[in-house]
Amino acid sequence: MPSPRPPRSGTRRSEAAAARPDRQMAILLAAEKLFAQRGYHGVTIREIAEEAGVPLALVGYYYGPKHELFHAIFVHWQTTADQRLTQLDDVLQSPKKGDRLRQVVEAFVRPVLAQRASAEGEYYAQLVGRELSRRTPETQRVLDEFFDPLAHRFIDALHTTRPGCDRTLVAWAYQFALGALLHHISDHRMPVLSRGRAQSIDPAAGDLLVDFITAGLGALLPVSRTPRPRAPAASSTHRRQP
Repeated sequence: MPSPRPPRSGTRRSEAAAARPDRQMAILLAAEKLFAQRGYHGVTIREIAEEAGVPLALVGYYYGPKHELFHAIFVHWQTTADQRLTQLDDVLQSPKKGDRLRQVVEAFVRPVLAQRASAEGEYYAQLVGRELSRRTPETQRVLDEFFDPLAHRFIDALHTTRPGCDRTLVAWAYQFALGALLHHISDHRMPVLSRGRAQSIDPAAGDLLVDFITAGLGALLPVSRTPRPRAPAASSTHRRQP
């Protein structure tokens, strides 16, 4: 009985190509781009596959349903959060030198700006700015898993620099600082506002942003032995952000 014929070399090549890691990343980046541009609910799996240039079935093979693909984007970018926390730990564990408040702000801002300046960072910045302000099961999961723990770490760190302030007031200060950071990384109006003299992502703007956030936090959270009045309690309808 003749032995089975081996598969044609073209078949083997196509199977290997279907499983290439670069295709898996292409799917992730395509999803990130389309979610950033049109929103999570405005994009289909088929459109993501077309943008990535892969067969439709390959999206499900790598990531499963759409909500898992959305979640995978934030898993991919977790390294930036880790960098922020590592830098924060270095600040808190080092001898107290210089302006500790500014050092915490540096840890809060610098890794995000480095991410935004990368080739892949633009769409992620747009995605965070657009989608995580919406209250959906998909965004709630991302906030609970990735962003709320990070926020609490930074709020606690800010509180150590201003222990006389009520922590609720510190939480409000963090939220305002976050707003400045998110707007900076997602806004594209600077060339218009500056009449063509500045670009949206200018490395020099990082120093200005750190100065701005540090000064704002310092004004709201002064060094004082007398506790500041409690900030107003958050409304039950307040939208959480990363």
